[in-house]
Amino acid sequence: MRLEIIGVPCAKEFRPGDDLVDVLVDALSGVGGLHAGDVLVVTQKVVSKAEGRLVALATVDAQALARSYAAQWQKDPRVVELALREAWRVVRMVRGVLLTQTHHGLICANSGIDLSNARDGEAVLLPIDPDASAERIRTGIARRTGVFAAVIVTDTFGRPWRRGQTNVAIGVAGAAPLADYRGQQDAQGRELKATEIAVADEIASAAELVMNKADGTPFAIVRGYRMPEGGGGAKDLVRPSEQDLFL
Repeated sequence: MRLEIIGVPCAKEFRPGDDLVDVLVDALSGVGGLHAGDVLVVTQKVVSKAEGRLVALATVDAQALARSYAAQWQKDPRVVELALREAWRVVRMVRGVLLTQTHHGLICANSGIDLSNARDGEAVLLPIDPDASAERIRTGIARRTGVFAAVIVTDTFGRPWRRGQTNVAIGVAGAAPLADYRGQQDAQGRELKATEIAVADEIASAAELVMNKADGTPFAIVRGYRMPEGGGGAKDLVRPSEQDLFL
């Protein structure tokens, strides 16, 4: 197998109401367009901006808990307040790190709220439904180009017990996010009972290598890998709470 990862530059500063698909089609034409079987990777930031998931910090009234925690750890109380509002539950508030679980089921720092690559005084929130966002991109591109490609919306997360961050899939459309090997046999003929590979996360992480956040490359094409067929979405990557050993 040979994989090709193609960065798709786009210098546009997205704002609420922008037609993300139109911009994407133009950007893709600059690298030869999509091919059948490609996987299109889109960074969450441009999706959130186009969908209007922006908050002016000047409009945020930080409550007592946010003000207290921010003062203790030299944080912006308005950002802490937004993170608490966006959280379904708070996992940890310790040593200046606010770890939350969002309504999507994602466990991440600050409910995924980001200030980087945003206008001064603005915060970017996660899309309301990243799987639905991925599907809209997929169907929109298919209408304009005739090419149906799997779409992965990504964000950058930290990882327990590991330093550094990596891209993960928070939205998936057009393919199954997991490759299920259960019931197959290994090289010694033993039945595999627990192996599920998070291929959507692996593709997201690989694509990040060409999606430089500092130089305007919010899209990438991964070519040469056939994702598992099926529906579902990135929500299927979230481990059910009854299986979580760390709750």
